[in-house]
Amino acid sequence: MSNPSKAVCVCARVCVCARVREREREREREREVYDTESSVGKMQQLGDSEPRRSRVLIVGSSGYMGKQLALASLREGHPTFLLLRPEAAARNPNKTQSFLSLRRAGARFLKASLDDFCSLVNTLKKVDVVVSAMAEDQLLEQLKLIKAMKEAGNIKRFLPSEYGMDADKFLDCPPPTGDVFVCKRKIRRSIEDAHIPFTYVSANCLAGWFLSGLGQMGRFMPPEENVMIYGDGNQKVIWVREEDVAAYAIKTIDDDRTTNKTVYIRPQLNILSQNEVVQLWEKIQGRTLKKQFIQEQSWVERLKESMSTEEKYVMGFFHLIFFQGKTYNIDIGEDALEASSIYPDHQYETVEEYLSLLSESSL
Repeated sequence: MSNPSKAVCVCARVCVCARVREREREREREREVYDTESSVGKMQQLGDSEPRRSRVLIVGSSGYMGKQLALASLREGHPTFLLLRPEAAARNPNKTQSFLSLRRAGARFLKASLDDFCSLVNTLKKVDVVVSAMAEDQLLEQLKLIKAMKEAGNIKRFLPSEYGMDADKFLDCPPPTGDVFVCKRKIRRSIEDAHIPFTYVSANCLAGWFLSGLGQMGRFMPPEENVMIYGDGNQKVIWVREEDVAAYAIKTIDDDRTTNKTVYIRPQLNILSQNEVVQLWEKIQGRTLKKQFIQEQSWVERLKESMSTEEKYVMGFFHLIFFQGKTYNIDIGEDALEASSIYPDHQYETVEEYLSLLSESSL
């Protein structure tokens, strides 16, 4: 018969060893990241010769671009924090799941409300850089963030929620499409008036929204038989994968060259017309699509018809992008900073590579 006392001792030793291992793992984690509660100001010891990594706060991390920005920050080795707004997360299970997936990837939470000025200021004092990815219907909420950053006085770089077309290049764009540019310009001027160091990131057409459906409005997988071509289909468009946008954006935050500048993401191999994109897809699939050409005048006339504000908003963007070529046909100046040129070490995904992943042969 076994000795009960001996079994208890063995169990006790196992528990002690487990606790010791857990403490060792916790100490290792503390050496690698900031402690968000009691020692958020202490940096990991990387060696005397290695530069200090900026502490990055992602606002809107549960959104479309926010998650990519958080992951890019983690990949670059930045202590990465997510602004957890309890009032928003508590009502949306998808947000909670997104927060948890980023938490497992190594991000930390910092709780604060945009409507609680004091808590927001205290939270901002724990980080160096703020990267916003707030949704378009929340853009003006960033004014609260700007006010708190000015009060905190320690933020060395702010990336407002942009990642599309350069708002300062579309002063005459009519509503409702132009409304988003008005909001973004208001945010930009508020940042500049507050003397907060910034970088504006212009990424043009996000692949998931535009390239995935070959530019078909409301479609996010390539069409099987028919494709709509805008105008003659020859206007150049700049297509960029979301992960690449995030990677370039995060690279700017510790780069003095990008302080108070707009960085344009214009990868040379991804500047293609809609016709060229369709031809690439046909080559990959080994079959030809039937083209339906839509004339600009008919598109403009349709914009005058009675329709939902949301539909008119989207159609307005398609008019700018595909009929007028306004992602490429704008003057950005000879001294403009272009991301793939200043960060040649980042291997961006080409349009052809992206489309190949959507092909039946790769499924």
